[in-house]
Amino acid sequence: MTVIENSISHASESYQANRAGMLAQIARVNAVVGRTSAASELSKKRFHERGQLLPRERIALLLDPGAPFLELSALAGYCLDTPDPEKSIPGGGTIAGIGFVSGVRCMVTASDSGIEAGSLQPMGLDKRLRSQEIALENKLPSVQLVESAGANLLRYRVEDFIRGGTTFRNLALLSAAGLPVVTVTHGSSTAGGAYQTGLSDYIVMVRGRTRAFLAGPPLLKAATGEIATEEELGGAEMHTSISGLGDYLAEDDREALGIARQIMADLNWDRAHPESGELPREPLYDTEELLGIMPMDHKRPVDMKQIIARILDGSEFLEIGANYGPATVCGHGRIGGQAIGIITNNGPLDPNGANKATHFIQACCQSRTPILYLNNTTGYMVGKAYEEAGMIKHGSKMIQAVTNATVPQITIYCGASFGAGNYGMCGRGFHPRFCFSWPNAKTAVMGGEQAAGTMAIVAEAAAARRGKPIEPDKLEAMKSQIIDVFEKQMDVFATSGRLLDDGVIDPRDTRAVLINVLAICREAELRNPQKVQFSVARP
Repeated sequence: MTVIENSISHASESYQANRAGMLAQIARVNAVVGRTSAASELSKKRFHERGQLLPRERIALLLDPGAPFLELSALAGYCLDTPDPEKSIPGGGTIAGIGFVSGVRCMVTASDSGIEAGSLQPMGLDKRLRSQEIALENKLPSVQLVESAGANLLRYRVEDFIRGGTTFRNLALLSAAGLPVVTVTHGSSTAGGAYQTGLSDYIVMVRGRTRAFLAGPPLLKAATGEIATEEELGGAEMHTSISGLGDYLAEDDREALGIARQIMADLNWDRAHPESGELPREPLYDTEELLGIMPMDHKRPVDMKQIIARILDGSEFLEIGANYGPATVCGHGRIGGQAIGIITNNGPLDPNGANKATHFIQACCQSRTPILYLNNTTGYMVGKAYEEAGMIKHGSKMIQAVTNATVPQITIYCGASFGAGNYGMCGRGFHPRFCFSWPNAKTAVMGGEQAAGTMAIVAEAAAARRGKPIEPDKLEAMKSQIIDVFEKQMDVFATSGRLLDDGVIDPRDTRAVLINVLAICREAELRNPQKVQFSVARP
């Protein structure tokens, strides 16, 4: 292994500008994500007065103290509930993440019932589907903390009703695959949502709070004329003593969460164990320096090896084919003691770079080595010389290799991810096992200026064919409009809000996140639940 030499100067203007820009983006992400917990916190007094805990308090009691919790898709639905970026509350009405419960690594989801009674928000359905996909692919048991008013009927869409059934199908498939689903029903679980409780393997209910029925009292009266109280229809005591839906009766949220932890403790399930032997070495360079390496302007060059040097154990990296297609960087290293193959970009992908990456992906699959893609590319090279050199052919081979890889693939958008380069670098559409973004990342079919320039040329050519040259001010207005459309859709607030990644992470947390997800992938390789045909979130 070769130690990557440091080429970063803290005193340089570019480093200081990059650092300031990244910190500003991190602060913006944290402020937007923080709105969700702040909005839920407004219900704290009401929850506590009726003897309940807020959703995040429940999660804190459920999880093992001090163990890592990887929250997923915190920006889901941003600016889709309201177009006003200053008022939008992200999260999709659901909290989701991977953590430890009684030593068992689990997918944990909770209705964010402090906000609009836990009703599903825009992108909340896709967030649930994605969490189920991750649970199956990584062979994780699931713990659900349910208290939801269901779909918001004022925002009813028939497609959400139809696709919503997929979440229940997936619960049945998780159980069939040998992956236990434990549900604590803290409050309402009504209509179709009752099946979120009913399709679970272990069900804990709370006396006086749980409500599970297919039709609440108002709908029941309207449909049949029958009059019944909520407790009579679907209370915890009825379901744990008469219907048999509930398996455990708890007196309050705390006891219910304690029962859920005991269920997980009693499962015959392998616990995650720390690696034996020597502790992995830290990178030679401070991860704090990751703040100052990536420029905010994706058109400025960056040496991605300096990123790699601050992620890998001992900053040691065994690069392959360094002089062949050098803008595409491929090589091996270790993260937290776990072997990893890395593919990243010091420029666009050219035919040689694509060919090298294809070979490297195949070699990683042969040795069962997970692959990390650090996206920083404006796409595949274009031009007469590159077409003659087989850019389409070699790019297609790379896409084939990514698609058919047999090892876990993890993607991090570090900078630009444009055009087919997004595909070749295992973008979200190619279903990487996990996909995260840095706050500065940009994802689009191309840059806004390129799109505007392309359409300007097309418009001018069309005008010339008609014999009526286009007016310069109209051309400029069109270009400005196109740039604005692209700019609004390419940053992480737009892409993560639409669930086109699994979350936005602070660059300084990259190594810790990778250690966590690599352990998840490794543990999944050791288990072999029954294979099932599974429905997943839309890419």
